[in-house]
Amino acid sequence: MLSTFLKSKMHHLRVTSVDPEYEGSLLVDEDLLDAAGIGNYEKILVANLANGERFETYAIAGERGSRVVCLNGAAAYKGETGDRLIVMTWCHLTEAERRKHRPRVARFDERNNPLP
Repeated sequence: MLSTFLKSKMHHLRVTSVDPEYEGSLLVDEDLLDAAGIGNYEKILVANLANGERFETYAIAGERGSRVVCLNGAAAYKGETGDRLIVMTWCHLTEAERRKHRPRVARFDERNNPLP
């Protein structure tokens, strides 16, 4: 039997821009995605700490080093520039796998720089 567990989390990302005209997704600096082990086009759950909104979308890799976090398409209506986000991914594990599993958590400062 497989159970669903937290795979990775980006904690306290700051929204740097919103673009309702884009097709959709959350654009995130590829360095930040790498820090959390989140892949380009991977399904994500986003929680906005400013307004309590939660929504599913997918990650799109943005320019490395840009520190960009952009709410695109319909997601642009779920937050504003400056809002703090928690971005989560999930994995399916067997009973044996879950005993060893530890989610990858990346935390960020107010400028989207990774914290130690």
